[in-house]
Amino acid sequence: MSDTDTRLAPGASPGGQPERPGAIDAVPVRHPWRWVAVAVLLVLLAKVLGIVVGNPAFDWSFIGQAMIQSPVIRGLLLGTLLGTVCAMVGSVILGVILAVMRLSENKVLSILAWGYIWFFRAIPRYVLLFMMGAIGALWPDNKGGLSLGVPFGPDIMHALGFSGKLTFLNLDANHLFSGLVGGIIGLILSEAAYMAEIARAGILSVDDGQREAACALGMSNGLAMRRVVLPQAMRVIVPPTGNETIAMLKDTVLMTAIPVNSELFFQLSQIGARTFQAWGTAVAAVIWYLIICSILMYVQMHVERYFGRGFGGRPPGGTQGFRAKMLGLSGGMSR
Repeated sequence: MSDTDTRLAPGASPGGQPERPGAIDAVPVRHPWRWVAVAVLLVLLAKVLGIVVGNPAFDWSFIGQAMIQSPVIRGLLLGTLLGTVCAMVGSVILGVILAVMRLSENKVLSILAWGYIWFFRAIPRYVLLFMMGAIGALWPDNKGGLSLGVPFGPDIMHALGFSGKLTFLNLDANHLFSGLVGGIIGLILSEAAYMAEIARAGILSVDDGQREAACALGMSNGLAMRRVVLPQAMRVIVPPTGNETIAMLKDTVLMTAIPVNSELFFQLSQIGARTFQAWGTAVAAVIWYLIICSILMYVQMHVERYFGRGFGGRPPGGTQGFRAKMLGLSGGMSR
């Protein structure tokens, strides 16, 4: 037998199987200062908890009673929760429409959408809500209030020599744009400008070939947008929308500019003014906001998972992920 016949292929064992690499005697990198930082933060956390539990200014009995007062619960359900839901639903719908208009090849639609976004992003939300409370002055009751009908109807009828205004419905503007309804309308108008930019970013994140492929299959542009582009864009739209929802929850406090009395913090501040315990009612408001934001963040996590399925890998979660991160603090996984 020649030498050529007994020669082994690189990496092959005498039995013909490829050799497996031996165990690597790796030494984990130590990060002692990370553990020092963890110890310092835990000490500070214990100090904060000690203040919360031991300071007599935290009258937990009063705080608990303030949280469950009937006006507070009503303000929580109407002004805070209902206001947040209605404002976000309306702003998402209007924002998507504005985003599509902004991306339209029709320059008139694009410029009008840009003008809307520019106008409402420039106005502070508190100022806008204050103006909503006073906008009824544009349509006083002694002149018929807010009329709905054919645009320029009175002028058209006057030019044709007829009497009448071509109006179908007259509304009391002072009543329509005041209170909770006026506050929700103001929040929708303001938030839609921000949601339009978020939706535009999501739509631009989808490759244009997806829409072209859908149109090649016979879909119209509108159907391709609803069935192909928007579902893929939701992966980018959902995280900032969740952030905006939590911000909206807190911005419902601004509806006091109209004013709206059925709101969580307004009712708690009234209790604080009567009882001279402003600190306790502020803590009660913080607890309610923490509870609601925790629920919203939990819902956002599941919505993100739903729209993000099939896109890339997912970071380790649960006990395994927590263990990996903690071991990373000590220099990596054990050998």
